[in-house]
Amino acid sequence: MNTLSWSVSDGVGQLRLIRPEKRNAQNLEMWAELRQVGYDIIRAGETRALVLSGEGPVFSAGIDLGLLMGQATGEAASLPAVEQVQHAFTWLRDAPFATVAAVHGAALGAGAQLALACDLRIFAEGTVFGLPEIDFGIFPDLGGCAWLPGLIGTARAKALIFTGDRIDAAEALRLGIANQVVPNEGLLAAATALAARLAAKAPLGIAAAK
Repeated sequence: MNTLSWSVSDGVGQLRLIRPEKRNAQNLEMWAELRQVGYDIIRAGETRALVLSGEGPVFSAGIDLGLLMGQATGEAASLPAVEQVQHAFTWLRDAPFATVAAVHGAALGAGAQLALACDLRIFAEGTVFGLPEIDFGIFPDLGGCAWLPGLIGTARAKALIFTGDRIDAAEALRLGIANQVVPNEGLLAAATALAARLAAKAPLGIAAAK
C-alpha cells in the first residue's frame, strides 16, 4: 500500500494514513486502499479492535484539492460514484469490532468524516475539527451527515454543516464528538490502550452494540 500502513498485534490493529507530505489529504488511491484493506481486515478475522491514526502533523486535512480542482475544470470524469467512495468509510462503522480514531492536528472535511466513521474518537489537545464542504458548494456526503447528528443532535450538527465552522478539541469533547482529549504526545498510547481494553471484551457483545 502507498497511502496506508497496517499491522495487527494481540488482536489490536493499527491502520495509519501515510501521506504526511500532503497532510494526509485523501485521493482516489487512498480511498481504493481503504476499501481493500477494510475487506482484507474483516476477512482475515484477526482484529478485535482497531486504531485509525495519521502520520505527520495532522490526522487528515480532507480531500486532496487536486480532485476538487479537477471537478471544477471538468477533468475528473473518472471519479468513482459517491456510493463507491463511501465504502472506504462505512466499513469502519460496519466492522464487527470496535474502531477508535486517534485524531491530532486537524480533521477537516473528509478527514472529519473518516474520524466520525469510527465508533470512538480520542483527540489530541489543539486538534481542529470541521466540515468546510459548504465553502466548496458541496456537503459532507461520505457519511458525516448521517453520523454527526447521532452524536450531537440534529440542530447542532446542522449548525456545523451549514456554517462550516471549525471547533477545537475542547469544544468537540463538550459536544460529544470526542470521547477523550489527551496531550498530543500521549495520543497513540491512549488510543491503543482503549483499543486493547475493547479487544478483551466479548466480540459478540461489541458487534451487537454497534
